Amino acid sequence: MDAFFLIGFFILVFVGIPIGLGFLFYFVPKRLGYPKTAKYLTITYGLIVLAIGLFIAFEDQLFTKNNAKELVEEQGFKLTDQFDLVKNKSMSAIGDYYHTFTLKISDIDKKNAILKIKSADNFKSDNGSVESLLYQQAPDRYFGKKVTQNYETEQSYIREYFEPSGREGYAPTFRRISISKTENELTFEDIDK
Repeated sequence: MDAFFLIGFFILVFVGIPIGLGFLFYFVPKRLGYPKTAKYLTITYGLIVLAIGLFIAFEDQLFTKNNAKELVEEQGFKLTDQFDLVKNKSMSAIGDYYHTFTLKISDIDKKNAILKIKSADNFKSDNGSVESLLYQQAPDRYFGKKVTQNYETEQSYIREYFEPSGREGYAPTFRRISISKTENELTFEDIDK
């Protein structure tokens, strides 16, 4: 029964309200004696709703190499050579967001990134214990301190960044960069839960 109400709520919010606003933009000016204004307002509103819908639907296709470079550089890695965006994927649901992409990077950029991870003060090799930043207890998830972990596994070198939201009930920022040991690939993950 709860699922039925949830579906009805989504239909109301994502379909009913936009259509209702469209009718308001048309009928209010028309009743006030401005039929051309009503027509232009409705067309403009429809185009805006369509543009937003298309942007949401094609978000992955609109993601560029510059967007990827900015996200990687926010984590402290500088990409100096050319790279290719091999894979890009994002998913979202209510309260959750997951975005990942893989870059094919040069040998020099790979070595610099690995050196940056290995030279970090808190670097741990695969035999060290690594806490999972994503699944911290509730008080730390919202109001704790920013944490960066650097560690090595069998397959890759990893930097994880965790920043609490500072507000109860809001998802913290959790980002992971993995650099493959066998390939010249950098994988970026942004997880909001």
